[in-house]
Amino acid sequence: MRIERKRNLQRLVNSRKNGQIKIITGVRRCGKSYLLGVLYRDYLLQSGVLPEEIISVELDNDINFRYRNPLELGSYLREKVSDTDKDYYILLDEIQMVETIDNPYLPKGSESKITFVDVLLGLKSLPNVDVYVTGSNSKMLSSDVATAFRDRGEEIHITPLTYDEFYAAYPKDKRYAWREFMTYGGMPYVLYKNTHEEKSKYLQDLFRLTYLKDVIECNRLRANIEVLDELLNVVASVVGSLSNPTRLSNTFQSVKGLKIKNETISAYLDCFIDAYILSKSYRYDIKGRSYIDTPLKYYFTDIGLRNVRLNFRQQEENHIMENIIYNELIARGFNVDVGVVEYNHTDKNGKKIRTQLEVDFVVNQTDKRYYIQSALTVADEEKRQQEINSLNRIDDSYTKIVVVRDNVLPWIDEKGVQYINIEDFLLEKINKL
Repeated sequence: MRIERKRNLQRLVNSRKNGQIKIITGVRRCGKSYLLGVLYRDYLLQSGVLPEEIISVELDNDINFRYRNPLELGSYLREKVSDTDKDYYILLDEIQMVETIDNPYLPKGSESKITFVDVLLGLKSLPNVDVYVTGSNSKMLSSDVATAFRDRGEEIHITPLTYDEFYAAYPKDKRYAWREFMTYGGMPYVLYKNTHEEKSKYLQDLFRLTYLKDVIECNRLRANIEVLDELLNVVASVVGSLSNPTRLSNTFQSVKGLKIKNETISAYLDCFIDAYILSKSYRYDIKGRSYIDTPLKYYFTDIGLRNVRLNFRQQEENHIMENIIYNELIARGFNVDVGVVEYNHTDKNGKKIRTQLEVDFVVNQTDKRYYIQSALTVADEEKRQQEINSLNRIDDSYTKIVVVRDNVLPWIDEKGVQYINIEDFLLEKINKL
């Protein structure tokens, strides 16, 4: 089965020979290696690049273990690209597996180290070389690495499959594609599994055998897996709801009987965000044009990863839709905030009240902005007015959209608010953001 990743492939194509090191990041098993080693390699070959001009090294393959030494890797690659009359493309998979070593050219005990960053920057200086690397975890984007690359590296972040990619590759009756996507998500290998048991086990094993161990090892945490496991469950249960580390700490104590400081919870959450398992979205005061630090919202990078945390219970479609829409917007390259609209009014007793209304997503990209609300249904007029109350109180001219589960044709109301079915929105059949 060939899974096309057109949006991500185009980003690589656009960055070809731009003088930067292309750093492809994303949660483990989301398809980084496939994008670089299959889709982009095929593109290069089809565009006329010769096979010997593409140098690929899979650093998680045992035959390449020697190249986890940065000096060995650098020596090998420089030998491969020694013909200055040719242009070369270096594709390095799982670059974070290259170890940091002592500089052998300096006295023993020197603090000078050699890392994969040194190798990449050395290769970047060669005029006939274009460098691409993939990396999976927080080690790839630690503050030290970011500082070392400075303006010499370009991050290309990819996500699990979006719905249009999942839909195109879905091997069964397309009528069931949405149902499966909202249940099992878009980790590519899920498409190769047939039964609920197989899909569930695969997603569970990702956490048990990969993600949790990665987070502990990369961040040198003293927490045991059980605590991190339970934190993910708590976050999964509040997806789509406002929260913060203090609230999560209180939940731990009241429900689980565990006393964990909110500062510790915050640090653990940041580790999951660094590993691309979670994302967070801050609240933005639309009228005041300022950010509100807390509370905020946490989303799972993949809805299947969220659902498996809860053993596929708590299948509230409204919260699942919201998480999927958030991931879709991020995949399209937007900056996404949770919107807040405040207004003053008087209650029936004449008391002045200040009320906050929520806009699910304030979506920005350069000069573009959209306000998006996620709703299961607007079939009932009272429900529709409730959903658009916040949108109608925004007094600018940016596009306002309500994405609904209702199987409706797109339409626009008298105030210019657009309504579109969730699948049409995700498949970009109508409104192309």
